Amino acid sequence: MKLEVVEDEKNKMKIAVHGESHTLLNVLRENAWQAKADQASYIIEHPYLSPPLLVVQSDNPKKNLTSAIQLVIDQSKEFEKEFSAATKK
Repeated sequence: MKLEVVEDEKNKMKIAVHGESHTLLNVLRENAWQAKADQASYIIEHPYLSPPLLVVQSDNPKKNLTSAIQLVIDQSKEFEKEFSAATKK
């Protein structure tokens, strides 16, 4: 994965996420909404020729994305815990 900041303004950030697809971008988008983004979406203009663009608008998009990433980490740890418990039966 390679990240490229395409746009970094006061209330809006666009990041190209090379080497990823709908899976990661959808999780980040959803968690950005949960972290109180004003707007969070992603765009894949062409699946083979252009990287997905994650777009976040909020009072502080960097802080919002950091919170969204932390939510992903927390959810992954919770899933790991539940999976471990479920497979011990």
